[in-house]
Amino acid sequence: MSAHKSASLLDARIILPAIGDAFRKLDPRSLAKNPVMFVVAVVTALTSVLFIKDLVTGAGGLGFSFQIILWLWFTVLFANFAEAVAEGRGKAQADSLRKARTETQAKLLEGESRTAYKMVPGTSLKVGQVVLVEAGDIIPSDGEIIEGVASVNEAAITGESAPVIRESGGDRSAVTGGTQVLSDWIRVRITAAAGSTFLDRMISLVEGAERQKTPNEIALNILLAGMTLIFVLAVATIPSFATYAGGYIPVIVLVALFVTLIPTTIGALLSAIGIAGMDRLVRFNVLAMSGRAVEAAGDVDTLLLDKTGTITLGNRQATEFRPVKGVTEQELADAAQLASLADETPEGRSIVVLAKERYGIRARDMGSLHAHFVPFTAQSRMSGVDFDGSSIRKGAVDSVLNHVKSGAASASGARVDAEAVRGIQAISDEIGKLGGTPLAVVRDARLLGVIYLKDIVKGGIKERFTELRRMGIRTVMITGDNPMTAAAIAAEAGVDDFLAQATPENKLSLIREEQAKGKLVAMCGDGTNDAPALAQADVGVAMNTGTVAAREAGNMVDLDSDPTKLIEIVEIGKQLLMTRGALTTFSIANDIAKYFAIIPAMFLAFYPQLGALNIMGLSTPQSAILSAIIFNALIIVALIPLSLKGVKYRPIGAGALLRRNLLVYGLGGIIVPFIGIKAIDMAINAIGLV
Repeated sequence: MSAHKSASLLDARIILPAIGDAFRKLDPRSLAKNPVMFVVAVVTALTSVLFIKDLVTGAGGLGFSFQIILWLWFTVLFANFAEAVAEGRGKAQADSLRKARTETQAKLLEGESRTAYKMVPGTSLKVGQVVLVEAGDIIPSDGEIIEGVASVNEAAITGESAPVIRESGGDRSAVTGGTQVLSDWIRVRITAAAGSTFLDRMISLVEGAERQKTPNEIALNILLAGMTLIFVLAVATIPSFATYAGGYIPVIVLVALFVTLIPTTIGALLSAIGIAGMDRLVRFNVLAMSGRAVEAAGDVDTLLLDKTGTITLGNRQATEFRPVKGVTEQELADAAQLASLADETPEGRSIVVLAKERYGIRARDMGSLHAHFVPFTAQSRMSGVDFDGSSIRKGAVDSVLNHVKSGAASASGARVDAEAVRGIQAISDEIGKLGGTPLAVVRDARLLGVIYLKDIVKGGIKERFTELRRMGIRTVMITGDNPMTAAAIAAEAGVDDFLAQATPENKLSLIREEQAKGKLVAMCGDGTNDAPALAQADVGVAMNTGTVAAREAGNMVDLDSDPTKLIEIVEIGKQLLMTRGALTTFSIANDIAKYFAIIPAMFLAFYPQLGALNIMGLSTPQSAILSAIIFNALIIVALIPLSLKGVKYRPIGAGALLRRNLLVYGLGGIIVPFIGIKAIDMAINAIGLV
């Protein structure tokens, strides 16, 4: 479970500071980042000055003007409040992360031999220095293991209590400052200076301190600013019409019309939506290095997934014993189990378990048999056991056959059974076509049969790929397996395509081909050899367990190192885009009801015929204008939960999704204001505000 739980919207620890932040964000430098709300604040400040002037001169209608100005300021404050609440949720997560960033003493290794160390503050470490971290020590800064292997507790950043293994020379060599070594020791080369560690960057990002607007958000801000400018020009022409008709429209009414017609709702919530999108990823234990990556995830067309650990469980499992002619399954299972009793690999353990569960063969006490176990080596590609003058081996089919043919299986050099050899080869070919891995078993010079090892496809993965297909995303499995094996697993998993015998160059080439077709590509990886592809992909998700090179190349880091999380990342990206689009639609649709509220109220004295447009039956021109202003402010508060939670995504296709959102948020944006403004009108007249 993630350590970064979502704080409730009604949590006083978020709400109370957000109220104060809403007032602090009235600073023009802060407001200027949001063009729409900056304009609202400017016209509200100007009307406030005019109100003070009227108050001094004793002008009439001050009660109505005061209420309008008050709700205009509420509109600005509610927008600031929405952003402050979104930031507050991130700050709550940052506080839990800060607990992991403790002041630690580091064992800095000195000299070329690096056998002696001195204690120094962790904050003084420089890139390239090497530290010793032993059992019980806190890793002082981000780095890469150059020697040793250790069990590390990463609960401080991932929330998972189970320790993980980190070791040098592989794809699990990167370590994060603030995590703790539980056993053994490691030598770590520092890769991040103080203040720029992974944890520091994560804290800054979730606090919103380094959140940059995404291209989509910038484009929408420009659109909203353009619409605001259009309404400025439109409202500026209204006094001339009033003068022509022989009347006068107060400035406060013109400001009310202007503020209600410009897209204040989406302008107020736009920043909160972006912050909340990043927040959802962090709560899902994914750190996005940029908002652009989150948006790109929502538009992904092609998803590249490694087979091992992503589509399959990552460990091949024994699923069947297939004997050659003249050998029983029981006999083959017995020999396979004997050869696997000392094999601590997942494959070896699965053989022992399969023999026990299917044939009732229990492990024996090999000590009394004076057994000598033969470990697997890359040269022999076999393992086994020797006891009581008997020799059992299991391993790759060609290695076992060569072992038998060379006479090494038997001191007597007994003749090899040609029929058994053909049987072994036939069985192994059949297993290969099914996408499995065959392991041959021989006892002395006698070939017994083949163990069928299978890459177990994760439960439910096929349904998830079907879901992605409905989302319009093409899935491609990447594997180092031969094409025959890859095709079998791809068919079982339900992916759209596969890339077999993949090299780093192949992965990079595939991504570039897809991008050349105008598609956005996402992929995940954890090794140094994945770094070029991660950097090239539009969404590159690096595993936290991976190398420093992989983490630096990707634009997202999965703290749980769960490659299947790509599916959820895509959904979060789509949810962000949908939320922004839905609330923009709702905001623009709101204007229709406001036209019917304010425009008849403004011109009724000049053009009585416009009374027909008062379809809501609003009581008076003053109550119509005030009701529209109050609704315009309150709808911002009402939509804060939706902007933070996000619009629920369903993989129903782009066309169906567009129709659904237009129906819910387009039609809803038309109907809700009519009901809301009418209800407010009745309320303010009932209590005598106008």
